[in-house]
Amino acid sequence: MIEILQKYILGDMECCYLLDSETRNVELMLIPAGMEILPWEQKKQAVDSLIQVKKTGDTYPGGYAGGNTMRQSVTTALLTFDEQHVEENEQQIAVHTWMNDSEGCRVRHCLVWPKGSRHLECYTEFINEGADAVCLEMLSSFSLGGITPFTAGDAYDSLLVHRIRSVWSMEGRLESRTMEELQLEPSWAGHAVRSERFGQAGSMPVNHYFPWLVIEDSRNDVFWGAQIMHNASWQMEVYRKDDGVAVSGGLADREFGHWMKNISPKESFTTPVAILSVAKGNGVDGIAQRMTSALETYVDAGPACEQELPIVFNEYCTTWGCPSHENIKGILDVVKNRGFSYFVIDCGWYKKEGIPWDIMMGDYDISKELFPEGLDQTVQMIKDANMKAGIWFEIENVGEAASQYQNTEHLLKRDGKVLTTTMRRFFDMRDPWVEEYLTDKVIGTLLKYGFEYMKVDYNDTIGIGCDGAESLGEGLRQNMSASLAFIEKVKRSVPEIVLENCASGGHRLEPLMMSRMSMASFSDAHECEEIPVIAANLHRVILPRQSQIWAVIRKEDSLKRVAYSVANTFLGRMCISGDVMALNEEQWGIIDSGIAFYKKIADIIKKGTTFFYGTRLGSYRHLKGWQGILRVSGQNRAYALFHIFTKEEDVVRIPLPNQKKWRIMDSYSYGAYEVFMEENEGESQICYRVREEKEAVAVILEQVG
Repeated sequence: MIEILQKYILGDMECCYLLDSETRNVELMLIPAGMEILPWEQKKQAVDSLIQVKKTGDTYPGGYAGGNTMRQSVTTALLTFDEQHVEENEQQIAVHTWMNDSEGCRVRHCLVWPKGSRHLECYTEFINEGADAVCLEMLSSFSLGGITPFTAGDAYDSLLVHRIRSVWSMEGRLESRTMEELQLEPSWAGHAVRSERFGQAGSMPVNHYFPWLVIEDSRNDVFWGAQIMHNASWQMEVYRKDDGVAVSGGLADREFGHWMKNISPKESFTTPVAILSVAKGNGVDGIAQRMTSALETYVDAGPACEQELPIVFNEYCTTWGCPSHENIKGILDVVKNRGFSYFVIDCGWYKKEGIPWDIMMGDYDISKELFPEGLDQTVQMIKDANMKAGIWFEIENVGEAASQYQNTEHLLKRDGKVLTTTMRRFFDMRDPWVEEYLTDKVIGTLLKYGFEYMKVDYNDTIGIGCDGAESLGEGLRQNMSASLAFIEKVKRSVPEIVLENCASGGHRLEPLMMSRMSMASFSDAHECEEIPVIAANLHRVILPRQSQIWAVIRKEDSLKRVAYSVANTFLGRMCISGDVMALNEEQWGIIDSGIAFYKKIADIIKKGTTFFYGTRLGSYRHLKGWQGILRVSGQNRAYALFHIFTKEEDVVRIPLPNQKKWRIMDSYSYGAYEVFMEENEGESQICYRVREEKEAVAVILEQVG
């Protein structure tokens, strides 16, 4: 018999704990508050445990599950409900659910609601209270059951799985598939499990998929969302054997991520945190932004200088990895007093003459050829230009031309051999010698020269893992945990430092890293026409206020192209680079007006809701049609951004919310252009009369009355 163990209303979400009175197993179901679920008897479904765990030696799940899923193992089945209690303080409510087995394994499932938020946080703690060591090969951060609670039967033709794919320089593409397309329909006999397990193995957690999943019930307009906060291998699963649907996720398990973990008696292990949410209405983009809002508290508590979203100048696409005192002096003469707050010295400041920057990282001795007097005068020049000085480091990796490349005692290994990829090896971040070395080279450099900004880059992946633990996957987890600990040490050592998260652009745009950073390089798409598409995509996975978008301006760029590039940055944080010393007055005029426009909308970028419009896009490299983005702050201010890829229509339109009148307050583009308001059945629309392809225009709007 299935009974309701407990219900909790947390904001606009209801958390329902269901108990199977025979097995004493517990399921967690999330629904929008106020909605009624069907009686359990109207569906053929078993309770799906809120904790998914597998110990080595225990029976594996059947139904052809081997190699596809480790969920619903005997380890999970033997867990029985013990107790549940609630802890509440001024900041949050936490629901703790305890499960035990007969062999001394005790597991705590923790669901946290930060008060006033639109999301939940979930994690699992495994405690070994037995007499013998236990080896885990799977442990979930979260598991939600009953994701068809409003429709009788198997809810056919109504359930969709949304994922976000990612590859280098094309991050964030939304993929939407039906349950049927993914072959997640239950079988005629209720036999043979269905599982779609996906994720990423390695130290670039956004190198294939984002750790993000949304399930949509299109018939009832309900959306469930999940993100994993983890900077190494992770997985998500959509699982089905009956009318019900379950989703779970966390660390990549033994099958998917080569992970096993020994837990000695009296020891415990806690999973990464998962961000969860559920909502009725507002679509995929609505549930996505409910999840990204989980990081608002972190960035609000970040450096004070970051709260106004200041503008970055980065010299990488000016010097291409060869910065020097002289060329920085020339750049500063041009860019000072134009509204930039940060000047970042990117890669190459350490390289030896004749050796490329990308094989020299690791030693971090200042180049005598590029900076013959050291960095003191260069940093002082930046400060004299009223900008904070920033510097680039690739902390964890070592290039093949660096002396540290041969210091194999302190580098990661796999199968007893140094773990080597093309041009790179990796510091063992767990090694005390490495921590001391990087403290001297990285933190020492920051403190000695007074740097107030650091770009933390990372340009290859460890892959499945490394030696030094009971499994390759656990070695990877420990190493990446130590990497994060070093970043925390940087923040303690240099208070108020601004940190930029970069991994060949966007390969580390996951919530844990983003919670520790001020902003991130959105992509390595520095000069591509698809930049506005990628930048808009990322509104679903990170906060726009943390998304640093490049506008690389070339001397041969037309005014149309300059405006297109600058307008891209209105989708996040503005970063300028390029041939700034060779631009003419007209080109600078477009940039300067774009900087002024950006500052007028910075508050909307910082706190707002994004709506997507335009053509359904196929190829990113050969874009057709147009993209429209509307970002609304509160109830009375917004900006609209049009990007025209090919001229398919004479006028493009974006509807405005709230059924009230809006007015145009300002606009940005190049040359002569026309933006205007229309009323359509009481709804205001902002319109742009298209001139030609490959152009952009932005509009600031204010609600009337």
